Amino acid sequence: MFFNIFKTSVGKKIIMSATGLCFCGFIVIHLVGNLMIYGGKDSFNSYVEHLHSLGFLIVIFEFGLLALAILHVATGTLLFYQNIQARPLRYFKRKAAGGRTIGSATMPYTGFLVLIFIFFHLPEFHFASRDGQTVFDIVVGAFSQIGTIIFYVGAVIVSAIHISHGFWSAFQTLGGAHPRYMPAVKKFGIFFSLAVGVGFGLIPIFISLSM
Repeated sequence: MFFNIFKTSVGKKIIMSATGLCFCGFIVIHLVGNLMIYGGKDSFNSYVEHLHSLGFLIVIFEFGLLALAILHVATGTLLFYQNIQARPLRYFKRKAAGGRTIGSATMPYTGFLVLIFIFFHLPEFHFASRDGQTVFDIVVGAFSQIGTIIFYVGAVIVSAIHISHGFWSAFQTLGGAHPRYMPAVKKFGIFFSLAVGVGFGLIPIFISLSM
């Protein structure tokens, strides 16, 4: 039975890995769409209108993302709680594990911060009231405020740190930890996280300087 997977830590990690990779795929699609903003108002609004023309397919896709998010967050929270239960007392001196990075050391915390960002991001853009404005106008209006820019760029950096470890860790959990391929997967994971950070992070800066 599917829900029996939750009974083992290995099963939970598999769910975390699978849902995490699905979100990596979504991030690529989302970034490609957002990059249309460099083409100007008409280009970006045309892209948005094309998405809306998909109608019910978009609704299904959004509910799919919601289901993945619930699985990912719930499973990650359970694993974090179990890790605390397994070792309630921390060592006075931590020994750095081999290959330990900022991403691996902060995964639960960056994940929580990304979740907070999503709660702010969706009302700001996805569920924003149009009031005669286009989506392009809403984005430009949001990024005309320095506080929003700082918050957004900071959130993107945190997301990139989370992805930097999560990407290759997911492959490892799903059985892709082959000595021949894993170094390349790790390098691609770093490249991917940098692409996400730079790709999303430059958009508010570009808008604030050009609009």
